[in-house]
Amino acid sequence: MNYTYKEIKSQYEALRKTFDYITAKKDEVVRFYNEKSPQSIIFTGCGSSYDLCQSAEFTCRLRLGIASAAIASGDLMLNYTSYAKLFDGALLIAPTRSGNTSEVIQAIKNVKSLQPSLPVIGITCVENSDLAKTADLTLEIPWAFDESVCQTRTVTNLYMVNLLILAHLCNDQKLIHDLDAVIEAGIDFMEKYEGKLKNLAENDWNDAVVLADGELQGIATEGALAFMEIARTPGRYYHLLDVRHGPMVLVNNHTLAVVSLTTETATHYQLDLINDLLKKGTKVVVFGSRQISPIPGVALQVSIDSDFDNAALGVSFIFILQALAYYKAIHKGINPDQPEGLDPWIKL
Repeated sequence: MNYTYKEIKSQYEALRKTFDYITAKKDEVVRFYNEKSPQSIIFTGCGSSYDLCQSAEFTCRLRLGIASAAIASGDLMLNYTSYAKLFDGALLIAPTRSGNTSEVIQAIKNVKSLQPSLPVIGITCVENSDLAKTADLTLEIPWAFDESVCQTRTVTNLYMVNLLILAHLCNDQKLIHDLDAVIEAGIDFMEKYEGKLKNLAENDWNDAVVLADGELQGIATEGALAFMEIARTPGRYYHLLDVRHGPMVLVNNHTLAVVSLTTETATHYQLDLINDLLKKGTKVVVFGSRQISPIPGVALQVSIDSDFDNAALGVSFIFILQALAYYKAIHKGINPDQPEGLDPWIKL
């Protein structure tokens, strides 16, 4: 059994530890935030971590109600002087698997050369990393570390940490409760759908489109990346209805579309889009509430049995994408642990 499969399947056990750890750290994080009183929060990361930053940025603006931005660490490292005004009165949060990625560490050092008092929260899946030496407050979740080059368990746990930090900062008790409940239901959720996702991955499709809105945009982008990294299959992300504005020309009968419906009931706009995809011969997976009636023609309809917060559902949604990517790799005879030309993290 390869690392990728073990890490996908063990992610809910790790999420439970992560939830409990952040709960124990809540007072320290909230106190740090209140002492610094930032006017904005900047998130930075590379690759998968940057994708998660995009979800966190939106959650920050939506729930905490302050300015926020996500900047790729390589971009920030190279162009930090151009972005200097963004860091006036800001807090920087950097989620990263290794805590040793060169662009992340150098980007923080570069910005601090202009803003020495800039407060930094580092989130990492190892202990005693370079990030821990650079950040003012470091949260370490080593049980979430992935041995595989491609991140799965790590991604889900870093997504959870970002959400929990922001939920505690704005005292969003529903989001905190729903994250707890999603973890509790996670193993049964995987067991219910894993076989169906495996069968679907063995179908004749050779590119994937992920469609999602709101706070899922970053985690959905990461899901598209999972198809590329794990299965060496082209993967793309778009906002739900935005796929009609150009990208639809590349959707055909060899495309798999994974669609997240964020409303409790599917609107006619969403159903019309799904019908347009089906008319092209696209295989469609729908993810949404149990209140959504069965949609004719879709390859698989994944239903969530509770009315969870949409951001919390990102934890369930990413499993669908990871499982499809993993089983597509196995079907193609590809080693999901060792994608050619990729390293677990980058040292420049």
